[in-house]
Amino acid sequence: MSQPLRIALAQFDFPVGAVARNAERIAQMIIQARDEHHADLVVFPELAVSGYPPEDLLMRAGFVADCAAVLRRIAEQVRGIVAVVGWPEYDGVRLYNAASVLRDGQVEATYRKRQLPNYNVFDERRYFHVDEKGGPCVFDVKGVPVGLVICEDLWFEAPLADTVDAGAQLVVIPNASPFERDKLAQRDTLLAQRVAETGMALAYLNLVGGQDALVFDGSSVLADGNGHVHPAAAAFEEHWLVADYDPMSRAFRPVNWVVEEDESRDGLAWRAIVRGIRDYCGKNGFSTVWLGVSGGIDSAIVLALAVDALGADNVIAVRLPSRYTSDLSNDLALQQCLALGVRLETVQIEIPFRGFLQALAPLFEKASPDITEENLQSRSRGAILMALSNKFGGLVLTTGNKSEYAVGYATIYGDMCGGYAPIKDLYKSEVFALARWRNRVAGVEIIPEAVISRLPSAELREDQLDQDSLPPYEVLDGILFRYVDQEQSQCEIVAAGFDPVTVEKVLRLVRISEWKRHQAAPGPKVSRRAFGRERRYPISNRYQY
Repeated sequence: MSQPLRIALAQFDFPVGAVARNAERIAQMIIQARDEHHADLVVFPELAVSGYPPEDLLMRAGFVADCAAVLRRIAEQVRGIVAVVGWPEYDGVRLYNAASVLRDGQVEATYRKRQLPNYNVFDERRYFHVDEKGGPCVFDVKGVPVGLVICEDLWFEAPLADTVDAGAQLVVIPNASPFERDKLAQRDTLLAQRVAETGMALAYLNLVGGQDALVFDGSSVLADGNGHVHPAAAAFEEHWLVADYDPMSRAFRPVNWVVEEDESRDGLAWRAIVRGIRDYCGKNGFSTVWLGVSGGIDSAIVLALAVDALGADNVIAVRLPSRYTSDLSNDLALQQCLALGVRLETVQIEIPFRGFLQALAPLFEKASPDITEENLQSRSRGAILMALSNKFGGLVLTTGNKSEYAVGYATIYGDMCGGYAPIKDLYKSEVFALARWRNRVAGVEIIPEAVISRLPSAELREDQLDQDSLPPYEVLDGILFRYVDQEQSQCEIVAAGFDPVTVEKVLRLVRISEWKRHQAAPGPKVSRRAFGRERRYPISNRYQY
């Protein structure tokens, strides 16, 4: 009777550029997998040595050489276990996205990724090559032929089919696959399909952690040779995931496997943003954050997200009332800060706003008040928040949402000031949904119901409401989702039942606001088509689409 093969999957964060630290951690974790988890095989995520995505660091010869050097040092320490470690491999001519099999102090084999994604957030063909002469990688662990493919390879038939032909019975798949809503269901369906095609058991390991605008969710998963897909591991959390593989039944038995308990769209999105805030701050040396609170839904939800990410003691809220700010807005901002235990400061913007008006009066005397004066209020707030950050340290969080960024309903150098934009990939309707979800989970009003139910307003003039300038958000978001996320044309959106005049207005606003989005702070991607590196349109553009 054959003995089970114990596999340890290292669902951990390996920061980009931290080559020496990543290598030291990997070496220690290999020993831990062997001695504490009694694993026969340990697998690390895609490009664990360099971190993912290393982007143009890969164009620095010294960086690539450092990755190769530490990979050799890791290999020298491997004894009594087999390890699979991802790294950027340079053969003297070309660079490859590679993963090496380490055993008995040696690099036993190296697999080079065959399918290089070059869409959405991925630019792998900018850096890596496909090894046209390279074949499948199959290695023996306790008598079990184990195959190796990397991330995108799973989404194509050939790499896995070739690995089967080479004799593999079990395949391990190191990944660096960013989170987006609804992706887990697609992945599980794909795993079941690949098992049905090949009869092979699959161990899918994904990276976890935030990297600028990307958030990797982990959510690693096992699929038995009979097609059964096991529950995914806990998302957005670092874990050792250990399972025994039975070569007779081609099935896994989880030994140490923390199962994800909430795969709801809102729950996963909330935790993705929380992880994004925490890691962006931590990896860039910030322990505290500042944000302006207005008594509106956007700042309310960003405040709650920041507290979940960093703790109330590390979040400072600032009220920045103007001559147009209502007492209700000030009261609601205070109410939420009290509920969350957050320090609240108040800085009136009337003095700097009046100073701007007085300085500009000689030039403005013949011009009627318009959006210029509104923007000056927003820019006064932005300057104050940045001054507080400069004086006392800490990162300024911006509070704009995807609906606002889409149509330019945000002030450049004003409410767009800051280093990180937590909800820039959430439409306004999604912001409301997440607020209700967070209150429901908490069992109390973390975000006051009065904030959720009030009509949105920038409060930059008397009796101002967002709907004075924009369609109702349920209409606006419906148009934007089709245009931005689904890339539908104007004609297709009108055919879906939207008013032609409204559609034309909204699409024009999206087009002319591209320049603002190019200057926006990064924020966590949660949708299929996020602004930034995933949606790249020219600023100077005559095409009407």
